[in-house]
Amino acid sequence: MKSNKNSLAFWLFLAPTLAALFIVVVVPLLFGLYYSFTNWNGIESTEFVGLGNYAKLLQDKVFLNSLWFTTKFSVASIFFINIIGLGLALIVTSKIKSKNMLRTVFFMPNLIGGLILGFIWQFIFIKVFGAVGSALGIESLQSWLSTPGTSFWGLVILMSWQMAGYIMVIYVAYLENVPQDLIEAAEIDGANAFQRFKAITFPLVAPAFTVSLFLTLSNSFKLYDQNLSLTGGGPYNSTQMVAMNIFKSAFGENQMAYSQAKAIVFFLIVAAIALTQVYINKKREVEL
Repeated sequence: MKSNKNSLAFWLFLAPTLAALFIVVVVPLLFGLYYSFTNWNGIESTEFVGLGNYAKLLQDKVFLNSLWFTTKFSVASIFFINIIGLGLALIVTSKIKSKNMLRTVFFMPNLIGGLILGFIWQFIFIKVFGAVGSALGIESLQSWLSTPGTSFWGLVILMSWQMAGYIMVIYVAYLENVPQDLIEAAEIDGANAFQRFKAITFPLVAPAFTVSLFLTLSNSFKLYDQNLSLTGGGPYNSTQMVAMNIFKSAFGENQMAYSQAKAIVFFLIVAAIALTQVYINKKREVEL
């Protein structure tokens, strides 16, 4: 491995990827960090303002509310996506005959674009839920996206429906590598299905939780397109997530430097949470 890393061919092979990563990720990040300390609006020349933008965002109630809403949404989405994804993985790795067809069906929502999904579920929540609510006399179903509480759960349902199939694929990859002789031996010893899952399957698929939690966490925090098409941040910015708040500050209010400060703070928060989660789960994998 050391000889490969020291060879010229190894680095020439990696050079295009490293160059693209530097140009697309590192350079914009450095420019964004610089502009966050200025009053740049995207047009006029810049003037250094120090930590002024960061002090301003700490007093921005709309941004802080969107950050809190995004955190709540991410926690709920991560929980339901992983629970549903694991459940679907257990179904399609069982002995049922239609498991191959079910894999395709469960994964299909992930192939649909976020904007399209948002409009589809907006129709379901407004028209379908409204019709059912009118027929059954349930008022809460007649205005599903008009209150902060039901709009929140509407976003969670949409996100869970889209990503559960994708996370299912990750769990399937690990479940299929669980040695069947261990399962059969436990079954012969009298262990029921729950005991077999708890003592054998769960510890062996622990690495899948690390990967799945990282993916669901990052996708939930940076959600924008579904938020835009389903609720648009309404009612009264109560469902506005951080990505939408940053976009509106940059392109709606033309506060480029201020939005960069928001983006830097958001990046640090997500990175800290994601790295902490990976560290804790990796440590737990060793213990299991």
